[in-house]
Amino acid sequence: MMTRILLVILLAFIANSVSAGDVYYHPKVVSSGGCASYTCGTNAKCSMTDGRPVCSCLNLHMGDPLIHCHKVECIIPEDCPSHKTCIKNHCSNPCAGLCGVNANCEVRNHVPTCSCPDGYAGNPFQSCHVADPQAACKPSPCGANTRCEVINGIPTCSCLPGYRGSPLNGCRHECESDAECANHLACSSNFRCESPCKCGDGANCDVINHQAKCSCPKNWLGNPYTKCYPECTTHSDCPRNKPACFYQKCSNPCDGACGVNANCELKGITAVCSCPKHMTGDPFKFCRPFEPEDLCRPNPCGENAICTPGHDNHGKERPVCTCPTGYTGDALTYCRKGECQVDSECPDNRACIDYYCQNPCTGKECAPTARCEARRHIAVCTCEDGTRGDAIIGCNTIHSHVNGYGRYLNGK
Repeated sequence: MMTRILLVILLAFIANSVSAGDVYYHPKVVSSGGCASYTCGTNAKCSMTDGRPVCSCLNLHMGDPLIHCHKVECIIPEDCPSHKTCIKNHCSNPCAGLCGVNANCEVRNHVPTCSCPDGYAGNPFQSCHVADPQAACKPSPCGANTRCEVINGIPTCSCLPGYRGSPLNGCRHECESDAECANHLACSSNFRCESPCKCGDGANCDVINHQAKCSCPKNWLGNPYTKCYPECTTHSDCPRNKPACFYQKCSNPCDGACGVNANCELKGITAVCSCPKHMTGDPFKFCRPFEPEDLCRPNPCGENAICTPGHDNHGKERPVCTCPTGYTGDALTYCRKGECQVDSECPDNRACIDYYCQNPCTGKECAPTARCEARRHIAVCTCEDGTRGDAIIGCNTIHSHVNGYGRYLNGK
């Protein structure tokens, strides 16, 4: 209807056009009253275009703008909420009757979208059915002796347990013989490379060229193919002749503990080594019979003293301690070095006595009535004036009745 009205206005415009040769002119006619003198239909509006009034329906209205425009819900999809669209000037759900059986319909920005729900498959515009999670593996695209699994919608191939190879081309047994396995493994009855060890409890297993060798740990007892166990775990588990439990084995601590010819005595479980009474030496290495020199090894004498084998008053062997030449003191405790060994090492009025420079006049060399002088390192005895005799034995007073003779003797 609106199209018809616009066509009438266009024809009137052409009829009023003025022709002048090949050039046509459209005179501009300005309405004297404009929209104020022109009345449009109900729910229509008047607007001026090129000086002429133009009638048109209001927004969301349709009809004859010169007569009557009626209101509608929508004209284009954007006039509706995003979850609806404009159908015959009404905002409607476009999903009605659009999708197939069991399908979901979702409207986004006025556009309906059909899809099968999770766990379903098919054409959402026709019908959705419960999906088979393994449908991609039916038939299996994998080779022989394989397993096909659908992971994230993609069929994935893998070899069955005990098989190896290319899952797409086919898999075979992991092994057919021991030679196909590593040296420490063997081909089992399940055609798999496995450890051949089947030893008893507590046993050790060594695999050599695919063959298992069972053995009990060092110092353990038992059958390595049934059970291995330690000989002992505490000393109380051991017999009297082997009272000590060392490294889970009963043993005698004296075995090999002492040297040759040595005695071994147990103190608890501790070996005590000693040489027999008639022997000496290192009991952990070697014991030998006593020798006289052993009396002085180690030296029992004092510091700086010399030890020599000797005998006591009863003829029994014993060490004899003496201070060496040039030393003095108690040889059993300490010998100290003296000042001298010969007189020449002392002053003229001193003598080397007991390795010390001393006055040779000790009061014993001369007679009591004689005079002692130390000269040239010895005691010199002389009788005092008025006396005569042997200065070592005794000096006697001189008694003379001849004064001159006596003077002559004295002068002499």
